[in-house]
Amino acid sequence: MIETKFLKQLDKFSLVIKKRVTSSYLGQRRSIAGGRGILFRDHRIYAPGDDIRAIDWKVYARTDDLYIKNYEEERNATVHVIVDQSGSMNFGKQVKKFEYAAQLGIGFAYLATQENEKLQFSTFAESLKIFQPKRGMGHLMTMVDHLNKIKAQGHSRMNEALMQYKKAIASKSIIILISDFLISQEEITEVLYRISNHDVKVIQVLDPVEKALKFQGDFKLKDAESGTKQKVHISQRTRQQYMNQMEQHTLKIEATCGKLGMQFFSLTSDTPVFDAFYQLLS
Repeated sequence: MIETKFLKQLDKFSLVIKKRVTSSYLGQRRSIAGGRGILFRDHRIYAPGDDIRAIDWKVYARTDDLYIKNYEEERNATVHVIVDQSGSMNFGKQVKKFEYAAQLGIGFAYLATQENEKLQFSTFAESLKIFQPKRGMGHLMTMVDHLNKIKAQGHSRMNEALMQYKKAIASKSIIILISDFLISQEEITEVLYRISNHDVKVIQVLDPVEKALKFQGDFKLKDAESGTKQKVHISQRTRQQYMNQMEQHTLKIEATCGKLGMQFFSLTSDTPVFDAFYQLLS
């Protein structure tokens, strides 16, 4: 079950952390543009051809001179939160990876609504589910309710999903991509290059068992996405080989993110959500 109690904890971050969040990831993008905007900037002398509706008649009454009001047109970035819903995300001894990833996504969505940013929350597995961007806590609570009703299942089609998703992004945006990334390195690289012209946070979520395999002996393992089963013997050597491969896999993702100017984080699902955000926003 995805809880929302932690959301108010995010308000307890220091002012410095909040400034970093709003300026670097969730802040308003303003650009000076002609026409009527939201924020008043200054005056300039009226010139023939200017829209007379922009004349400041109060200034004219005081000075007998015609001045035009200039405004800043406020353009907010859309925050895109994309969460992996494939079968491998249904794994977890204490908390399912999907539930944890969804909580992280909801946390970023909450920060976005606090800054009145547009939010677009999506999940993917074999297909992509996109919710239209809206503002406000009502939209956020709808997301929480939906996420509590669905289950992580199916094969991961990350590359296909991001190929489709990119068509829904109209301008440079903020993308939060959350997954276990237990797919081929080639597919991950292709996905990251596909969205590299945006501000991107890449967050890997693993179960503690996946991070540091602590079992030894004979086991029957079941593939979470295909359903196939296989008998395996886990020895100390097998454990070490597995952990080395997992570490190398994660390091390669981090290296690709660094090359593309993206931020990369690897978390385990036993990390308290507030502590996770302290890492993600520090």
